[in-house]
Amino acid sequence: MTTTTTLTITPLTVPATLDAADAADFVAYGELSRQICDEEVGLPDLSPNAGQLLLGWLDDTDSVNRGFVARREGVTVGMVTTSYPQEAGARTVEIDILVPREFWGQGVEGALLSLAESEARARGRDILQTWTLHRPAESDRTLTPKTGWGSVPATRLSDLFEANAFSFEQVERNSAFDLHGDTAAVQNALAAAQAAAGAAYREFSWTLPTPPELRAGYAAALSRLSTDAPTGELEIDPEHWDEDRVVRRDRRLTGAGQTVSVSAVEHVPSGTIVAYNELLVGADRSTTTHQLGTLVLKEHRGHRLGTIVKCANLLRWRDFAPESPTVSTFNAEENRPMLDINEAIGFVPVSYAGAWQKKL
Repeated sequence: MTTTTTLTITPLTVPATLDAADAADFVAYGELSRQICDEEVGLPDLSPNAGQLLLGWLDDTDSVNRGFVARREGVTVGMVTTSYPQEAGARTVEIDILVPREFWGQGVEGALLSLAESEARARGRDILQTWTLHRPAESDRTLTPKTGWGSVPATRLSDLFEANAFSFEQVERNSAFDLHGDTAAVQNALAAAQAAAGAAYREFSWTLPTPPELRAGYAAALSRLSTDAPTGELEIDPEHWDEDRVVRRDRRLTGAGQTVSVSAVEHVPSGTIVAYNELLVGADRSTTTHQLGTLVLKEHRGHRLGTIVKCANLLRWRDFAPESPTVSTFNAEENRPMLDINEAIGFVPVSYAGAWQKKL
């Protein structure tokens, strides 16, 4: 399909609040992000709402977020967002192309991608990264990532990236856990894992904001997610974390009425946080719960600590958000230890995500 109507692309305005006079485009951005998740995999709750998104856009300390709005005759036909990590020497930019199905194939997606690449070059970034969403369905055209783990059906967005020299790097599985189901498997798995870990490891929990005495240890653990999690051949800018960054992150995650529970494991002999799991729900606690980070430090793997933090937090969560129906989590297909835990306690696959990368 083609059109001769002029396409205009302008910067996305970031308002101080969603009640501000200039907030309309950002509200539309939140709605569009959820619409795309719904169109692609039928799961609009995979995207935060505008209020949750705004918290990260107002603070440029750790990541700079910029967006652009495409219009024809005053009608919004798509958007693109770009996120620039602010680590010293960072080379990457994460982009998100948001074009509704009804406007696809009219040149909008290509124009937005071209703009994102130009913006990346102007900011000195030479590695573009992005994600596609996929249904767990059979297809005549199936894509296998460079890791060799998992596969997904091709989509119009994956076709766009393939046509523009992006490489398909990794598949992540999106799994869901029924929070209203029987918890016997979770309880049994937790008891067995705690027995296997022994007295050298202690599980404990807190609700954000992080207590001051835990910030340094939590920062050290959070910094390892960028280096210890499986990422295939994706270029990841190592992250530096300190207590101030934990405070900033806590502020973003607890804004807009959100609640976050953290389950962690301490290595008793060293007093070090060596594993953690995070669960988040928005102000409306009847919506989907999202798992944020889950990590066991490499040097402490093999003691079933991942099972401990996941199960302990799931059991704790039922008291925090009894109305939330499900927990949603993403894990790399090659991360069999974590997927084994998920499958054993009742998580089931509901969608997939593909990681793409282009080196300029």
